[in-house]
Amino acid sequence: MATGLLFSGQGAQTVGMGCSLYKNSETAKALYDEANEVLGWDLKSICFNGPDEALTETKVCQPALYVQGYAIFSILKERGLLGDLKAACGLSLGELTALAAAGVYDFATGLRLVAERGRLMQLACDATKGGMAAVIGGTPDEVQRFCDEFGIEIANLNCPGQIVISGDNAKVLEAVAASKGRFKLCKPLNVAGAYHSRLMASARDAFAGFVQNFDFKVPEITVYTNVTGGQVSEPQAIKDALVSQVVSSVRFEDNLRHMAADNGIDLFYECGPGKVLAGFAKRIDRELVVSPMSDFEEIPS
Repeated sequence: MATGLLFSGQGAQTVGMGCSLYKNSETAKALYDEANEVLGWDLKSICFNGPDEALTETKVCQPALYVQGYAIFSILKERGLLGDLKAACGLSLGELTALAAAGVYDFATGLRLVAERGRLMQLACDATKGGMAAVIGGTPDEVQRFCDEFGIEIANLNCPGQIVISGDNAKVLEAVAASKGRFKLCKPLNVAGAYHSRLMASARDAFAGFVQNFDFKVPEITVYTNVTGGQVSEPQAIKDALVSQVVSSVRFEDNLRHMAADNGIDLFYECGPGKVLAGFAKRIDRELVVSPMSDFEEIPS
């Protein structure tokens, strides 16, 4: 059976995430213990016990999602469920987990990249007054024209009819107020900043230098970048995409459509908390089969 991997992005985190993996899998336990050593602080305690306000910080939730996603992937592989693994992609932060699963870098290297990305994005959030809003019921062209009116940007093209906009918080709120009658719904999101917009430029620039410190390999499976929605395979091109992704639109709908069409995938495993990506998949193509994996009990034996 041809399989594909989908990795969760920021916003999916929840207190208790990864706890059942740690308690029931020696593989997961070793990864969480290694993560604490690499980071130099107690990630697993915040994941398992909270508090929620600590877990939702950008610099914490990004490593948290990376480690849980990679742990689920590792258990699936250990159980022989990825014998015909074809491809992987992720939502924003999840793209870095997908690259680790594809063998572009090892677990510890990926964690260092994720931790620095999260730290730099946290600094950018603190230095700017950004916001985001979800737009329901508009086409990409309609939403782009709408954004142009207010000097804001499209952050996420998640699935048909669901687009996220991002930018200066005052401008985002102005856009939300003006949206009535133009879209089915436009509501502000409870986020720390304007992710995937020009307000993250300082994080992008600093991350560009940091990424060059690491050696990337050619992926062992097909991987997709949020920046173009298509495949990426050359190591420097992967680095460039990760850097650009910090400020560019996340084209997850394109990722999933191309991933399914290119590889004949029968089953996708969503690795991470909740069922957000499975929900997007149903709106993109109802024929796609996605199995969400979060707790140990959900992973087939």
